[in-house]
Amino acid sequence: MRGKCSLRIRPLSKYAYRELIKDRLFRVSYGVLSNDIHLKESAEWLLRAQSVGIDNGVSRMYSLLSGWGPSYPETTGYIIPTLIEYSKLSSDKRYLNHALEMADWLVEIQLEGGGVMAGTVDANPVTPTIFNTGQNLFGWMAAYKETKDEKYLQAAQKAASWMVDAQDEDGCWSRYHSPFAGYQVNTYNVRSAFGLCGVYEITEEPKILASINKNVEWVLLQQNAKGWFANNCLSKNETPLTHTIGYTIEGLLGIGFALKNETAINAAQKAAEELLSVQYPDGSLSGLYDENWQPKASWVCLTGLAQIAICWWLLYRHTGNHSFKDAALMADNYLKSKQNTESKNPGIRGGIKGSYPVNGSYGPYQYLNWAVKFFMDALMLEQSILKEEMNPFQ
Repeated sequence: MRGKCSLRIRPLSKYAYRELIKDRLFRVSYGVLSNDIHLKESAEWLLRAQSVGIDNGVSRMYSLLSGWGPSYPETTGYIIPTLIEYSKLSSDKRYLNHALEMADWLVEIQLEGGGVMAGTVDANPVTPTIFNTGQNLFGWMAAYKETKDEKYLQAAQKAASWMVDAQDEDGCWSRYHSPFAGYQVNTYNVRSAFGLCGVYEITEEPKILASINKNVEWVLLQQNAKGWFANNCLSKNETPLTHTIGYTIEGLLGIGFALKNETAINAAQKAAEELLSVQYPDGSLSGLYDENWQPKASWVCLTGLAQIAICWWLLYRHTGNHSFKDAALMADNYLKSKQNTESKNPGIRGGIKGSYPVNGSYGPYQYLNWAVKFFMDALMLEQSILKEEMNPFQ
């Protein structure tokens, strides 16, 4: 037994080994500080992740095994609106400037047909994919609204047109799936349909609206009586990640609120309510759930937890149901307790791990840029909603 253990941990770097020991043996948690402190540390981590590469994209992750990774077009796209919002919250234009650098870079690397490449910027072959393209829409439209620079709107329109043309007649997208995901058809692409809403808001193009509605109709067919969604994982549809569950719920909520589609909102709410019932007392969720919402992982997908917290906050604002608020607060506090705000390692300080413990199956031994993004979104939404409650007439 001793030999097997030594073989398993010998390849780990000293940083990875330390984090594994802290997580698995000592269950280390950090201070739950003010949202302002956690947000500042997160935003600075994202700027460091942008600065380490040779382009203006955001590094996919900091790996405890290999260091910073190459830039990731998909998540760079939806990091942009997060940094723009934080720039306003903090009254610091540095974050806006960095966000616009990201948006410019994404315009530069947009593929000729309008799509956005799968994988990191060094991926070979270069292949357009629906999900990544949809996520870039959030960034380009946020940049356009902030600057009114037509280049961002033009990039978004070109991308939206490519997505609409690629859609199947039944409303799903079976073409241009990511070669880095395990399935051809993905329910979580509804978050890309949500990205189309931003373009439709400005252009009011009927074909875009029709595409969004067709995808929602298809997604609703994937939901079972308990609110769980089929065809909804990167690698194992029988037990999807809370990460991809979060994408689906958020996509339905976003479309529902944007288009006043109560059916979409109700479907998202049904899934979110089921997750309330399986939240652990410490505020966390399992990393995987089967069709009966039975947990199938001993680790937490921190990214997915942040996404579900966002959905709970949105539903609290929509329904006034305090169960959503209580669950979201618990989730946010759990996430804050897993962020190291004191490390001298620039890849660790302010970052959010893929999994807790760090060797969990989602992003093992990595601090993921999108985990930081969704963590920031959850905290900023918390602050916004609690401020609304304190000042209801503002």
